Amino acid sequence: MSITFEERLRESMSLPRVYFDHAATTQPRPEVIEIVAKALQDTYGNPSSFYEEGHRAVRLLEESRAEIAAGLKVLPEEVFFTSCGTESDNWAIKGTAYARQGKGRHLITTTIEHHAVLHSMEALEKQGFEVTYLDVDYTGLLDPEKVRAAIRPDTILVSVMMANNEIGTILPIREIGAICREKGVLFHSDAVQALGAIPVHPRDLNCDMMSFSGHKLYAPKGIGLMYKRKGLRIDRLIDGGAQERRQRGGTENAAFAAGFAKALQMSVADMEHESVRQAALRDRLIRGVIERIPHAKLNGHPTRRLPNNANFSFEFIEGESILLLLDSLGYACSSGSACTSASLDPSHVLLGIGMPAEIAHGSLRVTLGIDSTEEQVDRFLLDLPLIVERLRDMSPLYSDFKRGKLHPLIPEKGGTDIRIEGQYNLD
Repeated sequence: MSITFEERLRESMSLPRVYFDHAATTQPRPEVIEIVAKALQDTYGNPSSFYEEGHRAVRLLEESRAEIAAGLKVLPEEVFFTSCGTESDNWAIKGTAYARQGKGRHLITTTIEHHAVLHSMEALEKQGFEVTYLDVDYTGLLDPEKVRAAIRPDTILVSVMMANNEIGTILPIREIGAICREKGVLFHSDAVQALGAIPVHPRDLNCDMMSFSGHKLYAPKGIGLMYKRKGLRIDRLIDGGAQERRQRGGTENAAFAAGFAKALQMSVADMEHESVRQAALRDRLIRGVIERIPHAKLNGHPTRRLPNNANFSFEFIEGESILLLLDSLGYACSSGSACTSASLDPSHVLLGIGMPAEIAHGSLRVTLGIDSTEEQVDRFLLDLPLIVERLRDMSPLYSDFKRGKLHPLIPEKGGTDIRIEGQYNLD
């Protein structure tokens, strides 16, 4: 006898909650918390001070910078601490535009970037810069030759993310970076979602600049990084002091820098095992959803994706309703980027891969982490079909479909590599 949603809701009251939104943020590792707490207590001096307390803070800051540089395989002087990935994106894009506007005022990016990139580009457009937004294919991949074709004599920067934060697709940035090098154009990549999940070495990837955020890999919120190739000069984004070699004003957060360094060190050490383990859980999750829920599809590339990311669309229902019922059963998931969670608009990423707005509204992002287990995935695969069935029973669209008045865009069997074309066909 099948279990009902109401019965499952009662059972869930005694079950531990399951956190499946690691793309939004992560819980700092205990080892990271210990280092940060010790630094806040023992190394509280201002790194710009000329007495012993300040010297201790400087030593901690520079030791952390060196550890991070080793993890990224770059030079310590190429690592700059910021407050977050958003600041790093803003600095790379606006700093380059202002510094190089005498050479040109044209920039290139994609339609599926994080809003930190897209909004920076939009701000520059209001100042007279010109931006080309390149389309990706239905899996989220960008053809590097599109970048080559878009580069003009006045192009000063290309910015393409390493891995998409919503659908998990890993983009070919090494090839794109090589084209930029060939053309003499600076190349920036937002690698916030990639760091800690897959190998990230900016020099090997032909990047001039790269953005990172600590809280995506089990470090605290409030600490970010920008890699900037040695010798590259761009304008400051934040004025106010001589910190970060006179390129980013503001008192350095030595404690959180130490936490970032420890988190990156542990992620790099665990990556070979952990990426395989999480990818196996991800694939178990994907297979289970596609097999158990009709008219569902996987968004993003079927294989070239982050090891912890699964993003689905379910026809006839809204993603927000799925999230609310999942929360009631003890799950933390999302429908897309955490930075736009308050918006009722469909995901710009899903629209960017050609998905109709009606389908984009019914999306769900599940992102696993170091504490995710097979038991959690199996529990999720029991509960999610109940939620989808409950919501479809209340859906006018699903009612029209059952009466033959609406033709679905996602096949009943769904899948992991489906092109969705056209709009709803209402009789």
